[in-house]
Amino acid sequence: MAQEKILAVEDDKDIVRLLKYNLEKEGYRFVSAADGEAGLAAVRKEKPDLLILDVMVPKLDGFELLKLVRRESRAPVLMLTARKEEVDRVLGLELGADDYVIKPFGVRELAARVKALLRRAGPAAAAASVLRAGGIELDAERYEVRSRGKEIALTSKEFEFLKLLLQAGGRALTRDQILEKVWGYDRSMEIDTRTVDQHVARLREKLGAEAPLVATVKNVGYRIKTEE
Repeated sequence: MAQEKILAVEDDKDIVRLLKYNLEKEGYRFVSAADGEAGLAAVRKEKPDLLILDVMVPKLDGFELLKLVRRESRAPVLMLTARKEEVDRVLGLELGADDYVIKPFGVRELAARVKALLRRAGPAAAAASVLRAGGIELDAERYEVRSRGKEIALTSKEFEFLKLLLQAGGRALTRDQILEKVWGYDRSMEIDTRTVDQHVARLREKLGAEAPLVATVKNVGYRIKTEE
């Protein structure tokens, strides 16, 4: 059984009880906080393996809490929101969220997403090697990425996505392949393939001058450009 610790920052007691029951049934250790300030203290005390953050928690909302968390933790973050607007999902991704679930959500889907995030973030997920293309250097063991020698900060999903492209060695990867390898999903689960495109846009912005190395393959997906 899984022994990872999950912290939920959520002020709805019914949702907390639902999460606690179902995640503990899956074998996870579960702790919770009812507002953003308590959530930040819990992150520092509990050092969770994964965070579930409600966007609309009191005292310190989910977005502000996420910014603070990302300064000291790379644990996967799953955001809960009642908002359906794309701008909110994009903002969360920009701040370092790894996934989104819109309320009301299905418990089985949420548990599957939690499992996928933890699997991708696990110690076995990183290969102890350095991958390079152009001016990009990715050190999987140190969890570092440099663009022309300058270290850049990536979210866990951006890091895994870039690593996947580099490991492919120039081969084109479809969006479905990327979703499966990076997010752990298959076609039976509801997820918008635009999630991949949003991550590409953020990744290119962070890579700066090396952005063109992440190439779009029309009607297929993405590839990393290598020396021909």
